[in-house]
Amino acid sequence: MSIARPWPARFVCSSVVVLGSVLGAVPVSAQEAKSPKEVYTCVDRAGRRITADRPIAECTDREQRVLDTTGTERRRIGPTLTDHERAALEERRRREALERARAAEERRRERALTARYPDEAAHQAERAQALAQVDQVSAVARQRIIDLGASRQRLNTELEFYQGDVAKAPPKLQRQFADIDQELREQQRFIDMQEQEKRRIEQRFDAELAQLRQLWAAQRAASERWAAPPAPAAKP
Repeated sequence: MSIARPWPARFVCSSVVVLGSVLGAVPVSAQEAKSPKEVYTCVDRAGRRITADRPIAECTDREQRVLDTTGTERRRIGPTLTDHERAALEERRRREALERARAAEERRRERALTARYPDEAAHQAERAQALAQVDQVSAVARQRIIDLGASRQRLNTELEFYQGDVAKAPPKLQRQFADIDQELREQQRFIDMQEQEKRRIEQRFDAELAQLRQLWAAQRAASERWAAPPAPAAKP
């Protein structure tokens, strides 16, 4: 009959230590597996700060911060909106984007305007040039009216054979009078249009000049600020 011999005390102690290490490692791994990768946090309408491992129902009407396990903010999620609220938000963002684009375009136009007209003399010179071009076109029409008047005078001489009555003149002569009268009216209408164009040019340059004077003043003020020496330090 064999007699069971007790395990050496040293072997028993080593086994207990190894088994304890194995058993102690299991809960730690399970806890790490269950730990959230993201943390949601917000302040609800009552002023309470709430933290959870999923989106917070109490903060659906406000922004929530999403943090990682180190506490670093990864992103933000906005409030949950109704279809009407979402449409209103998109419309507001669209208007804001348009306003930003309009402001950027206005700043670009102002820079281009001051680059084109560095001073009032340059602006007045271009105004005079634009008006002179219109006057040149009008001068051609006025000269044409003078030429038509001379042609009509020659026809009036011929009309004397018919007692000065166009109705008694031959059809060819009547057509010549009608053509001259029609062209005279057309040339006068053209001259009137050019006068209107000159008024539009004057109005445009007047509006530009008013804006440019403000821009020039702002530029001078900025230059003076940069050129001004720094204020002396106060003596102790």
